[in-house]
Amino acid sequence: MAESWSFLDTFEPNFRPLVVIELAKGTKEETIEWFTKRIVDKKANGGAQLLVKPLVMENGGEHIYLVGASTLRLLLGAETVGLVKECNDNSMRTFTYSSRKTFKDFADDNPNFLTMAECQYIIKHELENLRAKDEKMIPGYPQAKLYPGKSIVRRLLTSGILVQIFPLHDREELKKLCHTWYGRVKVDYQPLDEIRGYFGETIALYFGFLEYFTFALVPMAVIGIPYYVFAWEDYDKYVVFATFNLCWSTMILEFWKRLCATMTYRWGTLLMKRQFEEPRPGFHGVLGINPVTGREEPVYSSIKRQLRIYLVSLPFVCLCLYFSLYVMMIYFGLEQWALDYHEVNESNFSSLMLFVPSVIYAVVIEIMNRIYRYAAEFLTSWENHRLESSYQNHLILKVLVFNFLNCFASLFYIAFVLFDMKLLRQSLATLLITSQILNQFAESLLPYWLQKRYKKKMKKRICSLKTDTDLSLVEQVSLEKEMGTYVGTFDDYLELFLQFGYVSLFSCVYPLAAVFAVLNNITEMYSDALKMCRVYKRPFAEPTANIGVWQLAFETMSVISVVTNCILIGMSPQVNALFADSKTDLILTVALIEHLLLALKFIMAFIIPDKPRHIQMQLAKLEFESLEALKQQVRAGDMYNSEK
Repeated sequence: MAESWSFLDTFEPNFRPLVVIELAKGTKEETIEWFTKRIVDKKANGGAQLLVKPLVMENGGEHIYLVGASTLRLLLGAETVGLVKECNDNSMRTFTYSSRKTFKDFADDNPNFLTMAECQYIIKHELENLRAKDEKMIPGYPQAKLYPGKSIVRRLLTSGILVQIFPLHDREELKKLCHTWYGRVKVDYQPLDEIRGYFGETIALYFGFLEYFTFALVPMAVIGIPYYVFAWEDYDKYVVFATFNLCWSTMILEFWKRLCATMTYRWGTLLMKRQFEEPRPGFHGVLGINPVTGREEPVYSSIKRQLRIYLVSLPFVCLCLYFSLYVMMIYFGLEQWALDYHEVNESNFSSLMLFVPSVIYAVVIEIMNRIYRYAAEFLTSWENHRLESSYQNHLILKVLVFNFLNCFASLFYIAFVLFDMKLLRQSLATLLITSQILNQFAESLLPYWLQKRYKKKMKKRICSLKTDTDLSLVEQVSLEKEMGTYVGTFDDYLELFLQFGYVSLFSCVYPLAAVFAVLNNITEMYSDALKMCRVYKRPFAEPTANIGVWQLAFETMSVISVVTNCILIGMSPQVNALFADSKTDLILTVALIEHLLLALKFIMAFIIPDKPRHIQMQLAKLEFESLEALKQQVRAGDMYNSEK
């Protein structure tokens, strides 16, 4: 990069607030002065070279600061984080300031070349990379130790001095997005490009997957309705439905990879190079030297971490799994009690009582899942993983194992131990519908109602506020800083994962499972959109090229569904009639078919490319051009050395 950071000035005549920083009440003035100085200081001096403006609030004890940046600073920041933008020749390339004129829609007088979400992501990156130089502690707080290379923002957060950092909403853009996204009921695709432009790729990719999965469920739902109407009690017929289920669960995941690659190439994240991961905020240890970067950072023994995982976390997870199975057996005791009660009384009330154990068990499952989630987060944090990716992988593994057993163990027991297809159908329907209702209420309706109540109270307080600051901005910050924080797409993907399990594992005995899943997902699109726009703070954009470890989780579930449906087919009366003389032949035949289907599944995964042909060609072209550019640099260096 020919340009130097030193020529940038921190002055900007048209200050545009992008990010809000809230410091704790009672924060010492010397701390505030030091922190804000580091934010506005030049890069050469270890600063972020951003713009900061204090916001006068109703309560004088609050310390709220607005952070922005000059257009030039944001462009140089876009190069630093490796943003990929579309060029004039329609190709996608990593943005560099020196070649800015070659990018589509770039102009010196066009402040919208970078989206607001990209600008906020750049500011977040710069703030998180503010590092201590020669400071030994945070000024005013001798207990908050610093060392060279330590992230200042992370130390402020862990010390309780920094309350939160969040990006501001753009009211006009949000209003437009709300109208096109969920403001009117329509049968149409979601505005994924607009969602990506406002919330970033991670959020847009979740809604893209939700939409794709909903459309993928439609064939199952269409087949399931007549199947339910004409063959409801005829369990001999579920062989056809189970066979279709096998093909469906394999195909949808393979084609999603291609669609995902198409979207992320268009958004530029497919080409973004993965940056070197910094230690996560909660990582702690003795000060040492990183052998890769040569920087000072906390060092923690991997042996200690493994001991914590295998001697504490693993036994705890096993204990929770045992407790889940114990609760399941209590549920079956209640089912037997309800059945005995119905046989004795045989009334409308006793008929209703047959569903009560399943409803209670479904509610208990949701409660246990949420309690276990908190325990899993605590344990994973206590394991002290250095990288955020490692932390997320261990957390997801713990949660998925427990949720899978907690939600599906009873269904496996009913199907393959009790051999009770009628009870399996009843339990599956109750678990699916109850969990959907509880999730909709807990994730969207309740938070929206609470946020609406708070908004009315805050507006009354704002009306009496007299200040020289723009009243609408004060009102906006006051409202947004009290909103809930969107913690990520983990719970949303987990809900879809469990739904995929209900549909792919046992839906052949309850064909309407896909129908209820489609109806739930349609309302989920609207409720999640409402949640993102009205209930939670705006999350920082996070570039991503795929749905990560969740792709592997769904593929694992599809493998299990192959085994499950093959066994269900083998248990059907019509298949049993073909092997009336030898059960051994039946078992061997089912096992052979299951192995062949798994082989076919993996062959299809190998044959179907993860990326469409045109994207493969573009990626190969970019790789060739990069190699040619590298060769030219080497030749130029050799010529320069020979001249010397």
